[in-house]
Amino acid sequence: MKTIQFRQAIAEAMTEEMRRDETIYLMGEEVAEYNGAYKASKGMLEEFGEKRVIDTPISEAGFSGIGVGSTMTGARPIIEYMTFNFALVGIDQIINNAAKIRQMSGGQFPCPIVFRGPTGSAGQLGATHSQAFDNWYANTPGLKVIVPSNPYDAKGLLKAAIRDNDPVIFMESEQMYGDKGEVPDGEYILPIGIADIKRPGNDVTIVSYGKIIKEAYKAAEVLAKDGIDCEIIDLRTIRPMDHKLIFESVKKTNRLVILEESWPFGNISTEITYQVQNQIFDYLDAPIEKINTADTPAPFSPVLLEEWLPNFKDVIKAVKKVIYHNT
Repeated sequence: MKTIQFRQAIAEAMTEEMRRDETIYLMGEEVAEYNGAYKASKGMLEEFGEKRVIDTPISEAGFSGIGVGSTMTGARPIIEYMTFNFALVGIDQIINNAAKIRQMSGGQFPCPIVFRGPTGSAGQLGATHSQAFDNWYANTPGLKVIVPSNPYDAKGLLKAAIRDNDPVIFMESEQMYGDKGEVPDGEYILPIGIADIKRPGNDVTIVSYGKIIKEAYKAAEVLAKDGIDCEIIDLRTIRPMDHKLIFESVKKTNRLVILEESWPFGNISTEITYQVQNQIFDYLDAPIEKINTADTPAPFSPVLLEEWLPNFKDVIKAVKKVIYHNT
């Protein structure tokens, strides 16, 4: 095992896959000469050349469309967005072309493409650069959506995404690129659609994913001092979702808290809440609690931003509520 940064895990996954398969290429803003906006493609231009690591103009609709079209000629592109906020400019290419082309062509054209880049807030970036789009894309049949929370998961899942014959949305975070974690020295691939229990427990299930899961870890440490044993599930893949693991955990703990960095209306936690109460309602000993951002655009002020984002104190409060802990 070795310890590397999240950005290095991303770079290793892409590099290893591009060495294995010459049809894979990387395209996006600043991915080549600048080594990536967050240095997640460092050294790749030097190794693979400008025909496979391609800098683009600031035109997300244009290079997203080029990527989708190239899959029809046998290519397997990785399209990097500097932020998924910018992907809104190319969202028609993602939803109306990439996600639908297999069905609309009667199965003649698979679309093996990965759209990757950071999602959610990243500090004082303002309302138009701090949005989480996980549930937007997960609401689209034909797309797979992955949101890893650590270097090990990121590398294994990105390799799986690149090899997948369907379009995959792969979401990261500016605030995770410097995170360090252990990664195997040899090749490994993690299956898409399988969640992971990051912390076993018996009293309450906490489901989360992406960078916000760190707040669940903090809360679990504090709650453990009060004798409250939290089980933490990292979804890793949003679509397809591993409902089975969630159900198994809730059947054991009988309580569920969902932590998600998104607005509260029509999100991933809403979907999980419905599935749990619909499938295993009799196992619940308390109403499900879900924790989201405030229902406003992201503020710029650091004081307001701290109030807007969920944190470990919100998790502690929700856990104590579902276990009827009054202090």
